[in-house]
Amino acid sequence: MLEYYGAGEDFTWGDSLGVVEFGPETLHDIRSVTKSVTVLLYGIALGEGLVPPPAEPLLQRFPQYPDLAADPRRARLTVEHALTMSLGVEWREDLPYDSPANAEIAMELAPDRYRYILQRPILEPPGTRWTYCGGATALLGRLIADGTGQSLPQYAQAVLFAPLGIGSFEWMTGADAVASAASGLRLAPRDLARLGELVLAEGTWDGQRVVPADWIRTMLQPRLQTTWGTQYGYQWYIESIGGHRLLAGMGNGGQRLFVLPDLDLTVAITAGNYDDPDQWQTPLTVLERVILPAMA
Repeated sequence: MLEYYGAGEDFTWGDSLGVVEFGPETLHDIRSVTKSVTVLLYGIALGEGLVPPPAEPLLQRFPQYPDLAADPRRARLTVEHALTMSLGVEWREDLPYDSPANAEIAMELAPDRYRYILQRPILEPPGTRWTYCGGATALLGRLIADGTGQSLPQYAQAVLFAPLGIGSFEWMTGADAVASAASGLRLAPRDLARLGELVLAEGTWDGQRVVPADWIRTMLQPRLQTTWGTQYGYQWYIESIGGHRLLAGMGNGGQRLFVLPDLDLTVAITAGNYDDPDQWQTPLTVLERVILPAMA
């Protein structure tokens, strides 16, 4: 195992915590890597029969919105469309995250986040195209909370973090006290790496089944193409690098969880380049120029 830590400014979402000396146990915003953790929880809950399968109509699980369910175009939405970020609705997160014009920020400011997501203007039939959408993950978080009767942090602690020996974490909430399924987790790098090791082992940890193996395989099956050409499964990115299959959770600022099955390798990267247009370069450079050559 190789580790490197430095010093830098830390944040909780947009709030600066000042300069921090990072170490193995320091919690760090993993931002949208949270999405890839949420879908692991979905798989566990599905294995327990607590959440609907991907093919089930989505609005059946939101009976509080009968007006939306009455729209035949929205009635076509399934859970899988949320899993693959292909809801077919208007959703822009390519704007600064301090702007209410950003759909995720607008969702957080809305009086009802789920109605906000589900009533967005329809642009195309669901399943047609991948569009980056934190709202899709928020819907999955609601299905988990409704099905388990627990908040996301409570359920995660019981069925995922405790079995992996992850004792310290934070899960940030919005103004409505709902944990952000899309971007709220703060984890230490070693614990982020544990989640990658869990995926490598197809859901087992220390010989114990944590996530159903068939869910891991289903989760990592390419289904749609992102706007930059990478394949997308269920809240995980799938691509190839240096001839190796690469599975990735990705977050704003350079947060990465890389899993390379044929190398039996997990790489957890936390960085502070939030909202930097070149933020993708650092983790990719580390992987391509440092880690992979060392594995040759």
